[in-house]
Amino acid sequence: MGKKRSWVLVMGGFGFGGKKPVKMLEKMEKFSAEKVIEEFEELTKDAERVQRETLRKILQDNASAEYLQKTGLNGRTDPESYRSCVPLVTHPELEPYIKRIVDGDTSPILTGKSIKTMSLSSGTTQGKQKYVPFNDELVETTMQIYRTSFAFRNRVFPVRNGKALQFIYGSKQFKTKGGLFAGTATTNVFSSLEFKRTMKAIESRCCSPDEVIFGPNFLQSLYCHLLCGLIHRNDIQLVSSTFAHSIVYAFRTFEQVWEQLCEDIRNGVLSEDVTVPSIRAAISKLLKPDPELAEWIHNKCSGLSNWYGVIPALFPNVKYVYGIMTGSMEPYLKKLRHYAGELPLLSADYGSSEGWIGANINPKLPPESATYAVLPHIGYFEFIPLRENAMEGGQDMIQSSFPPLESKPVGLTEVKINEEYEIVVTNFAGLYRYRLGDVVKVVGFHNMTPELQFICRRNLLLTINIDKNTEKDLQQAVEAAATILAPEKVEVVDFTSQVDKSTDPGHYVIFWEISGDVSDEVSSECCNCLDRSFVDAGYISSRKVNSIGPLELRLLRRGTFQKILDHYLGIGGVLSQYKTPRCVNPNNNKVLQILSANVEKIHFSTAFR
Repeated sequence: MGKKRSWVLVMGGFGFGGKKPVKMLEKMEKFSAEKVIEEFEELTKDAERVQRETLRKILQDNASAEYLQKTGLNGRTDPESYRSCVPLVTHPELEPYIKRIVDGDTSPILTGKSIKTMSLSSGTTQGKQKYVPFNDELVETTMQIYRTSFAFRNRVFPVRNGKALQFIYGSKQFKTKGGLFAGTATTNVFSSLEFKRTMKAIESRCCSPDEVIFGPNFLQSLYCHLLCGLIHRNDIQLVSSTFAHSIVYAFRTFEQVWEQLCEDIRNGVLSEDVTVPSIRAAISKLLKPDPELAEWIHNKCSGLSNWYGVIPALFPNVKYVYGIMTGSMEPYLKKLRHYAGELPLLSADYGSSEGWIGANINPKLPPESATYAVLPHIGYFEFIPLRENAMEGGQDMIQSSFPPLESKPVGLTEVKINEEYEIVVTNFAGLYRYRLGDVVKVVGFHNMTPELQFICRRNLLLTINIDKNTEKDLQQAVEAAATILAPEKVEVVDFTSQVDKSTDPGHYVIFWEISGDVSDEVSSECCNCLDRSFVDAGYISSRKVNSIGPLELRLLRRGTFQKILDHYLGIGGVLSQYKTPRCVNPNNNKVLQILSANVEKIHFSTAFR
């Protein structure tokens, strides 16, 4: 056999075999989708060896890190030694190390090179934001994901020499006590030069200037994103945001402000409601009086039926709508499809604040069926089997986020089709065997790398007794009950849940904000339908013997979820990274306070009487 190729990853800029990183973004003048796909095929055909070399590269680069020094690896870089020496961890185990970095300790703590930047998670899961190390390597892996998915996407839905209406927002970066820059993960990416170069290369440049993206007031930025999109309407080839929620939010806002936007365009003068000087200065360079365009927009909007198809109506050359649409974003798909009309919805790639996992290389699949091919060179991945855990752990597994009895993690190429796993990540920014907390299902392989479907966050479970209902189960119950509202021309604007164990027995509480008023009879029927729609055997049996109490539906004042969003923005979050918490943690006091203070009506289920 001939000598095996040593991977120098042109796509991602990582050099193996002792070679220096290749800064392709600085050299790449013209993007070649076929070249990206060809290199992706090579990587995935040899995924096991690429994983070994990726782990070796990570461990060699960070051999001097205090965290690894303590493990007893002693320079070994093979997967077997790594798994036996380095423990599985969650964020709390790493917090003492991260705190030292945040406070200014520049010694090699988690990485060989000192960390200069921290990312902040959205904080929607546990009610508080957490610091996650961020470095140039993570920027490069992000661009790798973007280029890979774009290459496959552009074969099916080609865009050429256009712009993107991107509802993206950067929070203000600040300095920590130790002088590190900190901001949301999306802010750190959007502010990088590599992001701008990549967006230009893949012909997906945002139509809005940086002053809008990084404006200090997101409502003013949102208004100006819409305005810029309308000014460049014929050049817009895709509409996107990090999450589907942001796109829905943008066009719900458009319903309220479209006439003012027309007025701005007609007169060439920006609304006085936009007060940020930098935004006003940037928009003034773009906005000129255009009565003809204003009239065209007015006629288009006036001719729509309940805003159906507003996106293709206003942006006639748009090819698709793009953003993360799985997990907690799925409930927004119905509204997004309403706005998008016949345009295809394409789910973006799979990752988190801690880093990326896989790219969507099957863009024709609907968002509900989206799959993600793991890129074997952007990190080292392990998978904890969950099916065996359930069999061995019984109720202990159901009632615990991380059970004491669990199977050993398997490697990327060792997973099995139709099995579910929890992902464990090792990346280039100091996370070693880090439990991401995501449950995924292996639905197939692309060459030797698995294609994953996101199932749920493992710790977002509604559970009291032997019941176990996931975020997906909650979503399906809400969708079933929402059909009762349809004849009333009322819809569920947003929802969340809570396990209330203050009563005996404990019970589920579902919070709904709906778009209009309904009778007590209708809302009571919705409550009963929610209770019946949880089909988990443990839940049904527990309800029948009253070891779980009647489900409680609390209807909220309109605007309640806006108050929750405002809360997260107030603690440093950004709209493009925001996810409505689907199961409110008991420690998430502020959100619970907002929900409790805005309850208008309460129903208890009579479904199991």
